[in-house]
Amino acid sequence: MRERTRAERNAAIDRQGGHRPRLLVATRSPHKLAELRDLLRLDTADLVSLDDLGVAGDVDETGSTFEGNARLKARHGARLTGLPTIADDSGLEVDALGGGPGVRTRRYAGENATDLDNNAKLLAALAGLPPERRTARYVCVLALALPDAAGPRGGLPMRVVRGTCRGRIAPAPRGTGGFFEPAVEPPGGRTLGEWSQAAKNEISHRGAASRRMQPILRDLGF
Repeated sequence: MRERTRAERNAAIDRQGGHRPRLLVATRSPHKLAELRDLLRLDTADLVSLDDLGVAGDVDETGSTFEGNARLKARHGARLTGLPTIADDSGLEVDALGGGPGVRTRRYAGENATDLDNNAKLLAALAGLPPERRTARYVCVLALALPDAAGPRGGLPMRVVRGTCRGRIAPAPRGTGGFFEPAVEPPGGRTLGEWSQAAKNEISHRGAASRRMQPILRDLGF
């Protein structure tokens, strides 16, 4: 019979004591926390943020890939708090830009760029390209770090999943929202800026990654 991990044992103890087990989401964004609560739909656990726990300081996101940054953030949160920690890293990859902006998605037009700045730079970079050369995808990587027995090379055990949402870059922005949503058209002709949040959750990169993470968390007792 498989021996239960510490995360599983703690979840069971919390339930026996009438407490819901907690999972840390390594973010300070209330929007991202609320989105993951909705997407993961964990009926027996509470998702909490860094600010909920009063955790100061953020890890430098020095990874060159979404997975690298997600692992950094998850490991950092788990070591600081002793809680199982989920971290998200996500962004937009545009084929005509060699996969850019990638990990620099939020800072594409500069460190203090607004969503409007980022949209304008992206559309200018693709000006004149036909639809077949405007292909792109959103990518989300979710990493789960377990403050448990040592993993490979003495590190924390990690579970990693990936989700994508494919489409193309529209010739002009339509709709509202951040993170390039008014500029990205999934199949169907409307930009994500014209979709409702519920509809976006059904096809989004974060939604796809969350659906892959759900059974992992449930197997751990959350």
